[in-house]
Amino acid sequence: MSEILPIRKIIHVDMDAFYASVEQMDNPELKGKPIAVGGSEKRGVVSAASYEARKFGVKSAMSGIQAIRNCPELIFVKPRFDRYHEISKKIRAIFYDYTDFVEPLSLDEAYLDVTINKKGNPSASLIAEEIRERILKEVGLTASAGISINKFIAKVASDYNKPNGQKTITPEEVNEFLEKLDIRKFYGVGKVTAEKMYQLGIFTGKDLKSKSKAYLEDHFGKSGTYYYDVVRGIHNSEVKPNRVRKSLAAEHTFNENLSSEIFMLERLDQITNEVSKRLKKSKVAGKTVTLKIKYSDFTLQTRSKTLQYFIADKDLIFDVAKALLYQEKLKNSVRLLGISVNNLNNEEKKFKEMPKSVSVQLSFEFKE
Repeated sequence: MSEILPIRKIIHVDMDAFYASVEQMDNPELKGKPIAVGGSEKRGVVSAASYEARKFGVKSAMSGIQAIRNCPELIFVKPRFDRYHEISKKIRAIFYDYTDFVEPLSLDEAYLDVTINKKGNPSASLIAEEIRERILKEVGLTASAGISINKFIAKVASDYNKPNGQKTITPEEVNEFLEKLDIRKFYGVGKVTAEKMYQLGIFTGKDLKSKSKAYLEDHFGKSGTYYYDVVRGIHNSEVKPNRVRKSLAAEHTFNENLSSEIFMLERLDQITNEVSKRLKKSKVAGKTVTLKIKYSDFTLQTRSKTLQYFIADKDLIFDVAKALLYQEKLKNSVRLLGISVNNLNNEEKKFKEMPKSVSVQLSFEFKE
């Protein structure tokens, strides 16, 4: 007997190759050409790739060197995040014309709950179509959308008819859709979990559905319950309009690898300044400072320190980051440094910045 699922109307809107599309819109000479935002022929990492570049296998997080090997005609463009933020605000303004239940995931995607909406339109599919048409007309960019009864299915559906398309999974279609779905498409199934599932003969949603809750809990612990529910269309996560930010960060990839800690401190000072500005702009502070180090061989290392009090002051964050840098000897020359501050006090809705006149001496005990 099939379970009765709560009927919500959720839309996942995902802009098509957002950063690259903005660059092509602002510079008509780039239209129809393979472009990469971020990176270069010699260094750096691609942040986004146009659809023309994707045909050659260029994708985000790929090194610029590999990208140019895949596509010798590739054009590298410097990212303009202020412009992306500006465009993103215009797109979100359109969302709010339909519902206040908007949960942004990033600059280029968001969930909308239109079960009850400002237009009184009972059709989520028609609302999604109207939103996409308005984004194209008012902003000049294309968007894709997925529509279904929960966030998980809507997000998966939004990938089906990209670019500039949409797909609706009706309540009646949910079971068949999930049974046919590749196991790697399910939330929480990464490489390691997928390999484990393959060994257990689980390749699709149908295979997953055939396993009992006890069996899945035995092999996957608490996640087993989640897998048991989600393949049955049970995913009750609400669209959260006021999504609480968990961390604030900034990082920088260098034009040349750094081996001198003195030069690294100069860069850390600049990065810390940016993090502090973002914290103060958001009116939050944090207790945990994490230093991110990416070496010239692309290996990644993080070092963290949790304090007894909240900080947002640039000098205090820098002192912690500096101590983390000197915590142990660097393994190689460094191509990227980043600083993040988490354990934020935004849940308490309180922000009391330390008086500038207060001098704090930080002491650290690090294990070798």
